[in-house]
Amino acid sequence: MRLIADDGSQVGVVTIEEAMRLAQEAGLDLVEVSPTAKPPVCKISDYNKLQYEKKRKAKESRKKTKQTQLKEIKLRPTIDPHDFTTKVKKVREFLQHGDKVKLTLMFRGRQIVHANLGEKVLKDMVGAVSDVGQLEGRFQLLGRIMGAILVAKQAPVPAPTPQQVSTPVPQVSTPVPQPPEQG
Repeated sequence: MRLIADDGSQVGVVTIEEAMRLAQEAGLDLVEVSPTAKPPVCKISDYNKLQYEKKRKAKESRKKTKQTQLKEIKLRPTIDPHDFTTKVKKVREFLQHGDKVKLTLMFRGRQIVHANLGEKVLKDMVGAVSDVGQLEGRFQLLGRIMGAILVAKQAPVPAPTPQQVSTPVPQVSTPVPQPPEQG
């Protein structure tokens, strides 16, 4: 096997017994780095330290990625105007957070005959949140369910820091009017 020392220098090709002896003398572990190489590559290092570094790198990479979630809002074709505004607020909140929103409009009984009413409700919803989101694809009618997916127009903007909010107001000196002279 090819052996690499703990400082990164090449020791060379040695037997397994020789590699184990060198690792024990250094008080470290013998870690197989590349088992498929010819000959296999092993390194003398602290195994716990390698595991810690691996976990830390994985955590850093997860921290940098943004997980977008798919939120669902359910509607009916005969939705009350107040309920509609409440749903618009929730959709707007989800989109501003950076999530995708699935609008699901469910038909009951013979409501499916008037699918155009359901499409109007979905168009009104898309129009109400058009400043923060946009339609991804088209409306889809699958059986008794009509659906659409909305995505945020841009990445969510982070809240401004207190230093950014408090900008100094420029001081402008204006002449003070003098009372007219009497005389």
